[in-house]
Order: sequence, then C-alpha cells, then structure tokens
Amino acid sequence: MTATTALSLFAVMIALAAMPSSSVALVVVRSATLGVRHGVATALGIVAGDLLFVVLAVTGLVAAVEVMGAFFTVLRYFAAAYLIWVGVGLIRHRDHPDNPRGLHGAGGMWASFAAGIILTLGDVKAILFYAALFPVFVDVSAMTAFDAGVIGTITVVAVGSVKVAYAITARAIAAASKGLPFAKPVRVTVGSLMIGAGGYLLAKGS
Repeated sequence: MTATTALSLFAVMIALAAMPSSSVALVVVRSATLGVRHGVATALGIVAGDLLFVVLAVTGLVAAVEVMGAFFTVLRYFAAAYLIWVGVGLIRHRDHPDNPRGLHGAGGMWASFAAGIILTLGDVKAILFYAALFPVFVDVSAMTAFDAGVIGTITVVAVGSVKVAYAITARAIAAASKGLPFAKPVRVTVGSLMIGAGGYLLAKGS
C-alpha cells in the first residue's frame, strides 16, 4: 500500500465516519447527557466493532457472517431496543429535571462502550461495505501484514477521531446551552430521532 493510497483511504473513512448516522447520534447523546468520557467510551466501542468488521473483510471471512447470522440479528435487535430506550428516556427526562442522568445513565463507562460496539455489530451490512471498499485501494488477495496493519490504524484513527470530536463538541454545546429555554425541545427532538434510528435499524434488517 502506497502513501497516496493510504491517505486516500483515510480521507474516505474520515468522510464516512462524519456522516450523520445512528452511531453519531449515540455518541452525541451519551456525551451530552452523561459527560464526554461516556461519549469517548461509546466511540471506542464503535471503533472496536468496526475493527472486527475490518478483520473479517480483509481476511476474506465475510462468509462467516452467514454462519453467525442469528448472532448478528440478535445484536441488531439489542441495538435498536437500546436506541429506542435512550430516546424514550430523553423525552421523559423533561419531566424529571432533578435527575440529569436519566434512565439511560445506568451501567457506567462499560455500558457506553458496550452500546457502541453492539450498535456497530448490529449493522451487519457494514462488513459487506468494507469487503467492497478495501479492494478499491489494495489488492486484498496479495495483502501483506503491513498493509493490514495500515488499514487497521487508519480505521482506528479515522473513525475514532471523528467520533471523539462529536463527543467533545456535543458536550461543549450541552454545557453552553444548560438552562436555556430551548433545552427541553432539543431533548424531545433528539429523543425522537433516537427512537426513529432504532426503528430504522429494525426495518432495514427485516
């Protein structure tokens, strides 16, 4: 893999990671409501899930997804249920101003990490995307250990940096808007979006 190829792949993955998605929404909500550390933990979970898909794609184990189809289906349902649960918690939170953590605050940092990885693994179609993306930049059949290491590093840096940036930004905005009159409508809107994202995750897998 040449430096130009690596930079091109890095730019593509940065752009893809920055696109609005259920994973971005989850990072933003965890960070804004629980603190930036939870947003970062969620981002790390997303990166871990992406890395697993990358390993399966570059090693030609895409067929393994079919064998583990039921497992990924269960993960998708868990991810969708969690998004809906978070959304409902945000909407109901407006009636409980003295409980800043809300229903979705239970479980600590590990819950944030688990939410990120489960949400990512629940989107099993991502592995097919990776399997189609990498051959554009490198000959997978002739890939060396160095190439695999570069792809893994690019995935961690590109996806991780973008999601962490979302976490930091979301927390800064939440802190700046605390107590403002539009805080409740924003929570209701974000909660509705999370419920919609959960519904979409269920629908696209059916």
